[in-house]
Order: sequence, then structure tokens, then C-alpha cells
Amino acid sequence: MTKKYLYRKAGLSYVGIFFLAMFANFFVLEGVKEDPVGMVSDSMTLVSFGAIAFLAAAVLDTIVAWVLKALYEKHPLTTPSTYFRLLHAAIMGIAVYALVNTRGLTDADAILAQVEVFDTMWLIGLFFFGVHLILLSKILRSVVPKWISISLFIAGIMYMLDTTLQFTFSNYDTYADTFLALVAIPSILGEMALSVWLLLKSSKTM
Repeated sequence: MTKKYLYRKAGLSYVGIFFLAMFANFFVLEGVKEDPVGMVSDSMTLVSFGAIAFLAAAVLDTIVAWVLKALYEKHPLTTPSTYFRLLHAAIMGIAVYALVNTRGLTDADAILAQVEVFDTMWLIGLFFFGVHLILLSKILRSVVPKWISISLFIAGIMYMLDTTLQFTFSNYDTYADTFLALVAIPSILGEMALSVWLLLKSSKTM
């Protein structure tokens, strides 16, 4: 399998993760949180597609982990980095069960309880994903533009910090929007830039 193919596969998988995550999170999960009974009663098909989108994103995460391992297998941090990303994907796959479990529920509190289970598991997965990004930033430090590796490192720290604060900080909701921005900005910047870099790399590699 050529490096050109591997770079392209990783880049396209990353792009797929972005679109799937945006659909599942902002169009489905947020919709269930705002109108739990309405979404589950009248738009369960959409909720189901959201669950499938989360599963598909987990599959693409696994592909990215495998490709990055193949590309940078000689780096001493590649193996632990791969395992942490795979752990994140596995937890996401298991968490989706909570969304599927909303099927047939007619009580808003019961539906939101399942959403809370999903969110909690997702946060646990993101903690491990944060570790992966920190390790990945070190693996790619001498390969990608420096600002990309720095963004990945900061994003990893923020994922871990955000999960820790959500589990331990009683006033987290008061600052939720601020913490969301602190996580989203370096994450989107670093990971989107990485996906573009991977695709550009594939076009330049023989």
C-alpha cells in the first residue's frame, strides 16, 4: 500500500468524521436535548441516522488510527497514540447504545437520562482522544507545520481539561460556552488543518 494512498485515505477519513460529527451532534443530539419527546416521537428516523452517523465516525476514527500507525510506525509514541484513538472510537461506539435506547420512550426526563449517559461516555472517550492528540502532536512535530502540531497539542490538553472539569466542577454550566470555545478552536484549527495537509501530502507523494 503506497504512502500516497495512505495519506489520501487518512485525509478523506478525517473529512468524513467532520461532516458526520456535525450532522450527528448539531442536527440530531442538540435537537433531542431541545425537544426530547418531539424528536423521539416524530423524528426517530432522524435520531437513528444520527446514531448511525456517530457509529460511522467511530469507524473512520479507527481507519485514521490504522493509517497513522502505518505511516509513522517507527516513532516510539505511535503505538500508544494508536491505542488511545482506538479506545476513543470503541467508547463512542458503545455510547451510541444510549441514543438507540430512546426509541419508544415518551417521557422527557427518561429520554434526557439516556442522552446524559451518552454525553458522559462521550466525555470519557474524549479524554482518551485528548491523550491521542497530545501524542500525535509529538509524532508529527517534525513533519507538519509547527502551528498544526501546537494546535493539536493544545486541543489534546483542552479535551482532557474539559472532561475533568465537567466531572469535578460544580459550576461548569456557568462557563460551559467558554470551555466549549477553548476546546473547539484549537481542535477544529488543528484537525482540519491536518486533514488538508494529509490530502495535499497525498497529491505530492508518488
